[in-house]
Amino acid sequence: MMRAWLVLLAALVLALPARAGEVLVWHTMRGAEEQALQEVVARFEAEGEHTVRLVALSFGAYDAKLETAIPRGNGPDVFIAAHGNLGKWTAMGLLQPLPEAPVGHRDIAIQALTLDDQVWGQPLAFKSLLLLVDPERVPADARPHTTEALVALARRLTRVEDGVEQYGLVYPVATPYHHAAFMHGFGAVALDADGRPALDTPEQVAALRFVASIAVDMPAQPTAERVSALANDGRVAMIIDGPWAVADLDRPFDALPLPVVSETGLPARPYLTVDAAFVAEGARDVEASRAFAAFLAGEEGARLRSERADQTVTFASVPPATPLQRAQLAQAEQAVPLPTNPDVQSAFEGVARALRQTLRGTADPERAASAAQTYALVLTRPPPEPASPWPYVGVLAVLVLGGVGLLGWRLSDAALRRRVIGHAVDYAWVAPAAVSLGLLVMVPFVTGAAVSLFAHDDGTWTFVGLENFLDILLARDWPITSPMSFVFTLLVTVLWTVANVVLHVSIGVALALLLREPWVRLRPLWRALLILPWAVPNYITALIWRTLFDAEAGAINTILGLVLFQGGPVELDWFARFATGFAANLTTNTWLGFPFMMVVTLGALQSIPRDLEEAAEVDGAGAWQRFRHVTWPMLQPALLPAVVLGSVWTFNMFNVVYLVSAGEPDGSTEILISEAYRWAFSRGNRYGYAAAYAVLIFGVLLLYSRAANRIAGRKVL
Repeated sequence: MMRAWLVLLAALVLALPARAGEVLVWHTMRGAEEQALQEVVARFEAEGEHTVRLVALSFGAYDAKLETAIPRGNGPDVFIAAHGNLGKWTAMGLLQPLPEAPVGHRDIAIQALTLDDQVWGQPLAFKSLLLLVDPERVPADARPHTTEALVALARRLTRVEDGVEQYGLVYPVATPYHHAAFMHGFGAVALDADGRPALDTPEQVAALRFVASIAVDMPAQPTAERVSALANDGRVAMIIDGPWAVADLDRPFDALPLPVVSETGLPARPYLTVDAAFVAEGARDVEASRAFAAFLAGEEGARLRSERADQTVTFASVPPATPLQRAQLAQAEQAVPLPTNPDVQSAFEGVARALRQTLRGTADPERAASAAQTYALVLTRPPPEPASPWPYVGVLAVLVLGGVGLLGWRLSDAALRRRVIGHAVDYAWVAPAAVSLGLLVMVPFVTGAAVSLFAHDDGTWTFVGLENFLDILLARDWPITSPMSFVFTLLVTVLWTVANVVLHVSIGVALALLLREPWVRLRPLWRALLILPWAVPNYITALIWRTLFDAEAGAINTILGLVLFQGGPVELDWFARFATGFAANLTTNTWLGFPFMMVVTLGALQSIPRDLEEAAEVDGAGAWQRFRHVTWPMLQPALLPAVVLGSVWTFNMFNVVYLVSAGEPDGSTEILISEAYRWAFSRGNRYGYAAAYAVLIFGVLLLYSRAANRIAGRKVL
């Protein structure tokens, strides 16, 4: 209840417009950074006539809130964010350019915020990856300056001490952002000079091969959270991460620039992110907003942020105050500003796929790089050619006029009119439900169907007619056998639905038959316990099972090790292959679904007289014969609606697939609903393409429901 009130309060705060003379500022800062920002605001208000209202938002939904609120006039006057989305935001018209370039900042910061010969934000601070070393395990005279020395030291420090694995080097090796440092060190780039993906070059292949060689000595699936946990436990000597990770470390780590790549002689160059203060389009007081952004980025604001929040500020006359800032500044000189081209996100998706395939050994670096290039090219291809909307408008008009004409013809029947008038009161009672259903179901459906006829590109909508449907159904982008194709995903979805429903019904009926037996003690307790999996929210259950299937620390691998290998180590990556990834999803959803079928069956069994089964037993029927010829036929009328409902739920079970396997490996365990989500939010915001997926899903379920109604009419399961 308290959380609901807090959410409502936050929504009301965001909805409050800025008062006259007030600058509304959105940010995602926490801890020392937020305190430093508040101190800068106090100084600014003390020196001028304007006030500033700070609104802290969560990082995860920050970009979406900005892109939704600013075009509608509900956004901030100033917002603080990294520069990576600059290309997208300028294309959407969210920003106001600065009247003149800021003075006193380092050149690389101005370069990162310059697009189309205009500077779009006031630079605040640098952030990039660094080499963080444990001073107790890596003394100053042993710190590596080349990748050859880094790998040699990491392998020397990787060993087992007192039964605990110790690691020399760990970092999130499968993330494109971390991989970029070595990618650039081998001379590769994500996007070429023309802004096209360049993921299949010899340099990219060399970088993939290098990362695969060093990942052998790391734990399986080293996520950022796991890296921090290992570091805090004193089990890792060196990590590659940014200054944001230092706050999560309980042990002191020294920061160093990344080493030189021995094979090329080039430095490992990570992406450089420049945090900046942007003035939003539609700011209520542009001059006051620009004044605050300039003060925040200026010498006084920079000095406060450097001293209070340990930020590596971009203002040149403010020297680095800590060893971390000195290392970050040195790394900034050997870094690549994060590209502002929106297509870089699609290139990152391709790099991520290549990394996963290479690290899992499912593809060699050459093949993985080639597949990544194909994937990125499809995601970055231009939208379909515009189509004329008039033929579609004509077809719609004919359908509407035909429907109106048919209704008028039906109402011309006097007997029908009398029946309608006679039920006027009944229609009045039904009207509120009909209106609610129309607003909550039909309007969103019609809107989504209309969106499927458009292509979205950086905030621009183009009418393309049925091109999205043709791309999907004709597999223009992918072979039919590719996990990215609609046909492949449909087959996986059907397999997923059938397998789940069969297991749900089998387990549910078996448990119900067992729990109705009088010799089972504590039956009410067992019934309550077996309903719990259904009662717990499915996303919580999915996260629990995802942890259980973890390759290194999951309980399932631990149990397999104890049972099959007498305690030996098992590090089975459940999501490296389709069969095991699908099995993980199936296990999770079976756990979620069988209680529903059990409850339905228990209710239906109450109406089946035991005399019938006893009579069959007297006639010599065995247990299976009694079930098949007596119990099962009488269960069918109750189970059929439950099976239909359960299959529809399973067909659209987004949470399990998204949270457990995340579609791995390479999207092969995605189902239609999760694939639609990917196209909408992970693959260049292709909303029209995703809406076409949703319409096709509706069509599949409509056909299934018609078939199920026919089966129900025959009362055959």
